[in-house]
Amino acid sequence: MEQEMLRIEELRFDENGLIPAVVVDAITKKVLTVAYMNKESLKISMEKGLTCFWSRSRQELWLKGETSGNVQHIVSITADCDKDALVVTVEKDGPACHTGSDSCFTKPVWRSGELREFSFEELYGLLQGRKKDMPEGSYTTYLFEKGMDKILKKVGEECTEVIIAGKGEDKKETVYELADLAYHAMVLMVEMGISLEDVHRELAARHIIDHKVKQEKMTK
Repeated sequence: MEQEMLRIEELRFDENGLIPAVVVDAITKKVLTVAYMNKESLKISMEKGLTCFWSRSRQELWLKGETSGNVQHIVSITADCDKDALVVTVEKDGPACHTGSDSCFTKPVWRSGELREFSFEELYGLLQGRKKDMPEGSYTTYLFEKGMDKILKKVGEECTEVIIAGKGEDKKETVYELADLAYHAMVLMVEMGISLEDVHRELAARHIIDHKVKQEKMTK
């Protein structure tokens, strides 16, 4: 059951009438920026479905992308447990940062020597780099050099390996083979110019349709 939506009046704005808004990419889950909203900008954001902030430096409302075209389409707005901070999940039409960067958060401060970050976006970018630079000795380079037939053959082989591992109910082996399949599928995506956003939007559309079908079945 979905939770009841909070009203703007229930949120806790600071002494300046502002509330921090952490903007997150709906597809990559990357933090894009941190801005501030007042009641008016939050109301506009909800009415338009586009992020609107309060500029503390200019002391005025700021509809993101109004001049640059880099608007942010709001998927959801969620308050924290104290109701004094927001997470705004968006699908963006362009860079989030005024510098032209995808995110405002690009300056490393500290990194663990033991723990590593991983994301499909990072892997996708690495594969794009392999296709562009074609470094010698790289397996990925080998696949791109051989072309579509070889890539498709490997995708097919990995599908078979997943089926065999799954049929054997071997969880560890199935995970291993699924990782291989995901890698080769992403090589295919890069080869064909299919982005992660393309797949995300297709899955999101199917989720909505599936949700509606389930509702229809429940009401019959």
